[in-house]
Amino acid sequence: MARKETRKTVAKTPDIRTVAALAKVSIATVSRTINGSSAVSDRLKKKVWTAIKQLNYFPNTHARTLVSGRSRLFGIMVENITNPFFPELIQSFEEIAVANGYEILVSSSNSDPAVLTRCVRRMLERKVDGVAVLTFGEEEPVLDQLMHNNIPMVLAEFRLDDPKAGTILLDYTTGIREAVDHLIVLGHSKIAFLAGPQSLHSAVTRANEYRMAMEATGLPIQKNWIVECDHTLKGGVSGFGKLQALPVRPTAILCSNDMTAVGVLRAAYMEGLRVPQDLSVIGLDDIAFAEYTLPPLTTIRLSRPELARAAFEALRQQAEDPANPNLQREFLVSTSLVIRGSTAPPPSAPQSSHF
Repeated sequence: MARKETRKTVAKTPDIRTVAALAKVSIATVSRTINGSSAVSDRLKKKVWTAIKQLNYFPNTHARTLVSGRSRLFGIMVENITNPFFPELIQSFEEIAVANGYEILVSSSNSDPAVLTRCVRRMLERKVDGVAVLTFGEEEPVLDQLMHNNIPMVLAEFRLDDPKAGTILLDYTTGIREAVDHLIVLGHSKIAFLAGPQSLHSAVTRANEYRMAMEATGLPIQKNWIVECDHTLKGGVSGFGKLQALPVRPTAILCSNDMTAVGVLRAAYMEGLRVPQDLSVIGLDDIAFAEYTLPPLTTIRLSRPELARAAFEALRQQAEDPANPNLQREFLVSTSLVIRGSTAPPPSAPQSSHF
């Protein structure tokens, strides 16, 4: 007996005509709505977007780019994706971008100029509307490529004499001085600094702010108490080891970032030192798990949402209103001290083989 053949009806993929029919508007109105045209009334826009949602229709972004000349895609370039600071920054940037109708393209340089160059090429191929270069000191190899292609950009702590380049200024002064003052109030006078790579201008700035904060309080600066690290956990362990090898040791360590500080916590524990009873430690960034270390890390907060919002706003202004002569070129992001459990008065007993 022959088996009766059955057929399943496959739903047709909705297109712009389907959307127009459901919304009871013209195809041109749907196209203008998707492309963000101001010529469509709010009432009609609402009808079109309701139809798009109901049909689960996905607009052709490539075609939209060809029609409008804009991709509504922003690039964000970061230094090292393995540092929790940067994924948190990317998440904040994406949330703001999506809420404003933009998508993002993420690239991490991993401190490799060749990788950075490839990242820029990929962004140019995708026709990004702007790039947030948040590599904190490694942006020089890519600036010429972006400028040559007339791409709007925003840079962290780096001023560029170009009308399409904005700058995010980071106020390290406030947070670092609050950290030094906090340690002094606790009774510390021997305060070391684990600096970041001096190839990064952000690391140089942080080290200079530490020196100025110490000088402002009248405390002596011991040159061998300023140790260059690489902003990683291993860097913190290595920097701690160098301080540990000194004949006279500090009672507190201020670190250029949280990853370095977490490395110090680990190294101190392995040496049998108690934080904060034997040694006080302060980081910089306030990454999400800083409050979950043992003890919870006292740190200088550099707000990722604030930084992301400044970067997005700089790019949005340049992408949407490039002819405006009054565009904001500089954005300030502040820092502040967050006191947790890794700082306390120094040990009252005379120094022994420990800090």
